[in-house]
Amino acid sequence: MFQGPLDESLLKKARDKGLLDINLVNIRDFADDKHKTADDSPYGGGAGMVMKVDVIAKALSRVAGHGSRVILLCPTGKLLTQEKVKELAQLKQLTLLCGHYEGIDERIRGMVDEEISIGDYVLTGGELPAMVLIDAVARHIPGVVKEAESVKKDSFYEGLLDHPSYTKPEEFEGKKVPDVLTSGHHKEIDRWRRKESLKKTLYRRPDLLAKFTPSAEDRSLLNEIMQND
Repeated sequence: MFQGPLDESLLKKARDKGLLDINLVNIRDFADDKHKTADDSPYGGGAGMVMKVDVIAKALSRVAGHGSRVILLCPTGKLLTQEKVKELAQLKQLTLLCGHYEGIDERIRGMVDEEISIGDYVLTGGELPAMVLIDAVARHIPGVVKEAESVKKDSFYEGLLDHPSYTKPEEFEGKKVPDVLTSGHHKEIDRWRRKESLKKTLYRRPDLLAKFTPSAEDRSLLNEIMQND
């Protein structure tokens, strides 16, 4: 599951440049029996299989370097946010443990530093969430994204959704690019983009705006939005 996505696009370029090092570890390699069993049936009965605490403990002790933040990807973890992404991007090493099957032996939780979820739904395992986390964190490593300023304009970076974007052709099926974007007046373009960002956040994600601390200019733009709409 990992090898394709991690060898494409920005992640591949980052790895080729030595900006990002990713080591894939198969937990089954740390099982002692001939079948390399990493899971077993749950005590007390029930459906599904549970990842074994002894196998994972051995894997973690072998691969989690000194000072590495150990993160369990599971649906019961705290929701991944842009603030958490920026925090993790400051660390030199992360160890990502992917939950799987019915779940993990509860005793494993004492071996991790934190638990992270990418949403209130259940996936087959933690591999896809791990890749989401890797991609999100990698964007904040200097040199990974060529236009570094574009990262700061991403949705959620400062608590707002991103403004609308347009490119050629200037007109498509009767729909034109907003005149301000072709005016060449950069100050007006910046103001329009900020206003659109605030507007989109206000109507699509008011929960984000409730946590946002607007500047005096932001408050003025919000007043214009409320008056006009």
